[in-house]
Amino acid sequence: MTSTLTESSNIAHSCSVLVVDDERNIRRTLSMVLDGEGYQVVEAESAERALELLHLPEQPIDLAIFDLKLPGMSGLDALAQLRADDATRDLPVIVISGHATVHDAVAAIKLGASDFFEKPLNRERIVVSVQNSIRTARLSRTVEQMRAELEARYEMIGTCPVMQKLFQEIDKVAPTRASVLITGESGTGKELVSRAIHRLSPRKDGPFIKVNCAAIPHDLIESELFGHERGSFTGAQARKRGFFEQAHGGTLFLDEIGDMALAAQAKVLRALQNGEICRVGSEHVLHVDVRVLAATNKDLSKEVNGGLFREDLYFRLNVFPTRVPALRERGEDVRLLAQAFVQAFCSENGLREKRIDPKVLDVLIRRKWPGNVRELKNVVERAAILSSDVITVADLPEDPHVNPFEDEAVTSILPGDLPTVRQNVDAGQRLTLREYRDSVERIYIVETLDSCEWNISKAAVLLGVERTNLHKKIRAYGIKREP
Repeated sequence: MTSTLTESSNIAHSCSVLVVDDERNIRRTLSMVLDGEGYQVVEAESAERALELLHLPEQPIDLAIFDLKLPGMSGLDALAQLRADDATRDLPVIVISGHATVHDAVAAIKLGASDFFEKPLNRERIVVSVQNSIRTARLSRTVEQMRAELEARYEMIGTCPVMQKLFQEIDKVAPTRASVLITGESGTGKELVSRAIHRLSPRKDGPFIKVNCAAIPHDLIESELFGHERGSFTGAQARKRGFFEQAHGGTLFLDEIGDMALAAQAKVLRALQNGEICRVGSEHVLHVDVRVLAATNKDLSKEVNGGLFREDLYFRLNVFPTRVPALRERGEDVRLLAQAFVQAFCSENGLREKRIDPKVLDVLIRRKWPGNVRELKNVVERAAILSSDVITVADLPEDPHVNPFEDEAVTSILPGDLPTVRQNVDAGQRLTLREYRDSVERIYIVETLDSCEWNISKAAVLLGVERTNLHKKIRAYGIKREP
């Protein structure tokens, strides 16, 4: 109880309430009551004056109390105007009246009034209603903010042709009820595609339930998908709603569906065909309205041929196949993604915005990225943690997919380096291309180290390689600093 009272007190002391009534005594009574609770009260004798006050930037209002019968514009008309204005659309409004009818009350609620009271007013009910209305409005704003942040987090970025084609496919299939099979390598962003389809569909206000089929043990997958009754198996101590029930009216995203057990596949097929499911341990049929999106990094047609995936389920899911391109196919998108990841990481962690050295972007775009966008995000965030205000090549982690003895050759070889190589090679000796390249590379590394007074980090930046890779090359070539 103490916690609740403290919370209410905190709400009151940070909020302003507008009281709109043509009767002075009513305004004074409400002002005394609310002022005693800690609210800042602003009064208006007409709806026209109230609308003026609500649009004053220096006088923010958290809740308004409108009398229904006012000279000039009525309280209902004012409420309708508030709801039509983006600036006041979400303002909580309580309506009061001394001569109300049921029709008036219904009309007020339909226009979005938080509550409706008849005069004479009950002090306790008004105080509770004001507290609850403000708290509910704040919760709604928080939910909308969280939704906006969630959408921003799952925003898809890309300007290359393959991504533009993918965006067009999403726009076309999202408004339909069609099942979508999303394919692509691990880390390409298949979940982002599923969320975009849901967000652009008529089900956007319904639930979006994600299920990682590969992470659920085979003996529990049916219980997780369809729920179970109490006592249906050891450990089932209570009835449980499955993911299909939870997704009713929305979208169910079955990630890594290629790893689903065959027994569960049969029941998923039934749910897709008829919208019917049964909890484990029950014979009662439940009807669900769910749109299923599925994703996999496997070739399901091969899985079907190998007897690992049901052919009928494959065709049912594959109504609209769409493929997410690998990062290596997206070219300059690497630069856009890297900058977006750095900006988001700094914002989420309260850091000053960091700039990426163009040489870093050149290094990133040359990488192969077998882990795709997920790997790029991890690399960029690690570099952001290690860097100062500017992310340099020296801040990048070592590329685990590159053999230091087979790393890409340094392409910025000075013209004067080649005669130097030839002078250091016996004229009668024929070199392989690999040996010649290594000789040139070794000389260029030594000259760069000397020019930097053997500052490894600075040399790595000039060479356009990671610091750890430079260390490996120094060891591989047996390079040592001359006394």
